Amino acid sequence: MTTVRILPAVGEPDAARALTGLAAQLPDAEPAAPVADSTALLDTLAQLAAESLDELPEVVLVHERIGPVPALDLIRDLVLRFPAVSVVLVTADSSPALLTAAMDSGARGIVTYPLAYDALAERVQAAAGWAAGMRRHLGSNAVELYGGAPGAAPAGGGRVIAVTGAKGGVGTTLTAVQLALAAQASGRSAALLDLDLQSGDVASYLDVQFRRSVADLAAISDLTPRVVQDAVYAHETGVGLLLAPAEGERAEEITERVARQTVNALRGRYDVVVVDCGTYVTTASAAVVELADQAVLLLTPDVVAVRAAKRMVRLWDRLQIRKAEETVTVVNRVTRGTEIQPSLVARVTGTRGARTTVPDAPKELHTAVDAGRLHDLDAKSTVKQALWGLAGELGLVEAEPGAGRKGGRGLRRAAKSDRGAVTLEFAGMFPLLLAVIGILWQCALYGYSYSLAGNAADEAARAAAVATASGGTGSCDAAAKEHLPGAWQDAEVACAADGDVMKARVDVEVPVFFPGVTTGWTVHAEAGAALEDSEGLDGGAAP
Repeated sequence: MTTVRILPAVGEPDAARALTGLAAQLPDAEPAAPVADSTALLDTLAQLAAESLDELPEVVLVHERIGPVPALDLIRDLVLRFPAVSVVLVTADSSPALLTAAMDSGARGIVTYPLAYDALAERVQAAAGWAAGMRRHLGSNAVELYGGAPGAAPAGGGRVIAVTGAKGGVGTTLTAVQLALAAQASGRSAALLDLDLQSGDVASYLDVQFRRSVADLAAISDLTPRVVQDAVYAHETGVGLLLAPAEGERAEEITERVARQTVNALRGRYDVVVVDCGTYVTTASAAVVELADQAVLLLTPDVVAVRAAKRMVRLWDRLQIRKAEETVTVVNRVTRGTEIQPSLVARVTGTRGARTTVPDAPKELHTAVDAGRLHDLDAKSTVKQALWGLAGELGLVEAEPGAGRKGGRGLRRAAKSDRGAVTLEFAGMFPLLLAVIGILWQCALYGYSYSLAGNAADEAARAAAVATASGGTGSCDAAAKEHLPGAWQDAEVACAADGDVMKARVDVEVPVFFPGVTTGWTVHAEAGAALEDSEGLDGGAAP
């Protein structure tokens, strides 16, 4: 269950203590210190909205004698200024007329005196559910609805993606890093929180030397977005990094409260928050998996990993932090002969299998990982392309409907970034490629012309030799051109007797790329045939 923040607005001290004490007994409720009057209430909510709209409480309990502004008028003002906050009226009057007036003012319900646990729990739960639905509906438009408070974020804040490994070594950190990089490259602001508290490697993967970590936030009771931002490292890629502590023993300092407040503060400042939850379930990681908009479970295509994924999903279900069907499983290190496919994983674990699978290509990763420059991974890498495709499948690089942000422009940049690099490379190579093809084709034409000339010379020599022996003439040129294609008919042919040999010479011009277009280049071919007298042709004279 998500924690419900309650802000009591009660002027009478005794009534304030009674209402706050009862609210504190509600399950998953987090009542704040009560405010004494309507002015203090409006100022408090305005300050919270100025920091981050996500800091606003889900439910405000307004006592009927709050003053100085009448309770119903105050409720009307609250609903107009803070539409994603649910207001419940606390009153001693249970008449239908008051109920109607409260509903007309915008209250989500009333709680009557004497206070009863069940009645308060029912009203608070219903009001909190309405507030959550309203925040999802408003999205980024909440900034305008709240008057465009400086630094304010949408009511629902950014999207939180929890990335968890079914077991060690399945590529959890690699996936989390690339998802954050993909979101940032698309034009969205992205943060990466390393909650693999004892063995976090985000700093090593991204070549970061930074002393601040999430453990430095543990001792701070009020984790506002500004306080959290002081611990965030601005990476050269633009991704905000909140790192795991360098000392593993400090992992115990990161409680559920710290994890929740940290993630809520980050989502108030960033469009996308990716959390590397590691492979072990802690109170902190469990809290993140519960409040995340999307939980991603990594595994490899082997029986051991599938069983580990099934255990993880069942554990989350027993802890009531995430249902199996709300989890996306991603298969990493897939090869052509892999028998375990996402559909099988989905059936075994009861989860939703991602369409994207990540190929097993360790050679692509060695250089970038060893250098600690995972953000410099080659755009042609099949692993990077698959993980950025997964980011698209999860909606991290797509503009949300109606959002007045730079999401659409960023999506186009993300979609074209890798293709653009390949296009530029191809454009640079294309002229060279054409030149090579042209040279090879011209060489082929040269060789073909030489072959034609040689064959024509051979035929001309034989024809001239036979004609001479028979007393005829004129067969040389005709025989040569008979064996030349039309585009080579301009060849020069000459035949002459040289002793007992008839020699023929054929000169053929070489075409440029296309037959019939000549260059001035000429190939020469010569051939000879033995001359025979007429008696030899008739079988020879009698002795």
